[in-house]
Amino acid sequence: MEICVREARREDIAAIVRFNALLAHETEGRTLDERVLRGGVENALANPDLCRYFVATLGDTVVGQCMVTHEWSDWRNGRIWWLQSVYVEEGSRERGVFRALFEHVEKAAREGGEAVALRLYVERENQRAMKVYERMGMTKRGYAFYEKDWTLADTEP
Repeated sequence: MEICVREARREDIAAIVRFNALLAHETEGRTLDERVLRGGVENALANPDLCRYFVATLGDTVVGQCMVTHEWSDWRNGRIWWLQSVYVEEGSRERGVFRALFEHVEKAAREGGEAVALRLYVERENQRAMKVYERMGMTKRGYAFYEKDWTLADTEP
């Protein structure tokens, strides 16, 4: 069966919410508030200026996703496309689903004319994902990631 990639639609909300919840649990051991998560996904799909979701399907089943946000680079006079919320369901891994998503997003970025790079961040311990990203031609950069997140104030020690 062929992997197809397309922009997400409203009927994909349940799959995206489920994948994001699984992603948070797998990568950070966090349980997300489903009401907040669903609202975030619904808001994103209703407002494409915030981000774009892409989904990979096998037949009629959504088996993977990624979200793209944009960052303006004054140094490069162009947009950096950030791949976020990347998830492939466990039973569909190692079948080319991420490659299909990545190649679709890269093509869209290049065709738009304003993008200058693709970026993503990955948990330090996720060696498997890092190897996949390197196979896609991405290179590790020397940046550290810092954050001040008010939504975590009540859940962190």
